[in-house]
Amino acid sequence: MKWAKEARQRMEEELKKETEEINEEVKDAAEDTEETTEEVLEGEVVEEAAEEENPADKALAEAQEKYKRLFAEFDNFRKRTEREKSMRYDMGARDMVEKILPVLDTFELALKNVPEAEQGSSFVDGMEKIHKQFLTVLENAGVKAIEAVGKEFDPNFHNAVMHVEDETVGDNIVVEELQKGYTYKDSIVRYSMVKVAN
Repeated sequence: MKWAKEARQRMEEELKKETEEINEEVKDAAEDTEETTEEVLEGEVVEEAAEEENPADKALAEAQEKYKRLFAEFDNFRKRTEREKSMRYDMGARDMVEKILPVLDTFELALKNVPEAEQGSSFVDGMEKIHKQFLTVLENAGVKAIEAVGKEFDPNFHNAVMHVEDETVGDNIVVEELQKGYTYKDSIVRYSMVKVAN
């Protein structure tokens, strides 16, 4: 943010300097106009004075054009920096999600392999609640699991690593998910590794 303030201050200083220069030009043009008026009153160069533009108006128009261009450049600069900041944030968040996913996979694998004797224990219940909370936090951050089982194979979301012949299931349908896939704000973080029926 410091660099944005410095850029703004530099642009304001440049604008102030240009405004001062333009004011000087306008002042000079006004003096020229007074001289021209005196010449016209004396009867010299009446037609030429009538055809010429007022130098003050010309200087003012140029100053306004410079101001509009400077303002447009600053507005474009501001929008570009906002866009870049947003992209950097999304890239960092996506990178963090990629690093968290193996931990989530291990957590889910541990919950799947709980022995029958320990099912329903307070420890397992607590771990399931933590897992649910973990998924909620990821979902609130924009991370979503890709649906796979029972869906038609889609190479944009699924990575087929196995094929199986199964008459009970339709052609090109995902029958098993070997590793969950996830998206972050509609971009793929990890493809689902799936088994597809032919």
